[in-house]
Amino acid sequence: MIIIKAEIQHLKDLLSLFDGYRVFYKQTSNPEAAKLFLKARLEKQDTIFYIAYAEERAVGFMHLFHSFTSISMKSLYILNDLFVDSNYRKQGIGVALLNQAKRKAKEDNYKFVILQTETDNPAQHLYEGMAWKKTGDLHYIWENDNLSK
Repeated sequence: MIIIKAEIQHLKDLLSLFDGYRVFYKQTSNPEAAKLFLKARLEKQDTIFYIAYAEERAVGFMHLFHSFTSISMKSLYILNDLFVDSNYRKQGIGVALLNQAKRKAKEDNYKFVILQTETDNPAQHLYEGMAWKKTGDLHYIWENDNLSK
């Protein structure tokens, strides 16, 4: 298995994983909209994608957003998306992607990598087993109902 930082030439590989990720989170498959979203991110380089390859096939991805902590006055990454193809789960790919996030934060001298997931996501055991700390923070969201989903 290898992990690479995604560039525009990896759009096709990333697209199939990203659409599968969205479907996993109960969204309707929409490859065209996903392609536009991913292409914009890759061209603008406003976020970072990593893709895991096994057997020359894209099998997982991770998506990092840049942010800041005002209290510490430091940069941080938000690990917004992490997905491994169901045929390749429990093979260490998720662990490798999480470790890549840690390496990137260390390399860039970022204070934290934070993530949020569904309360019933079984991957929580994976995070906790890799020394990620559950903060117990309450998460709130305001949704703009004027935008279509």
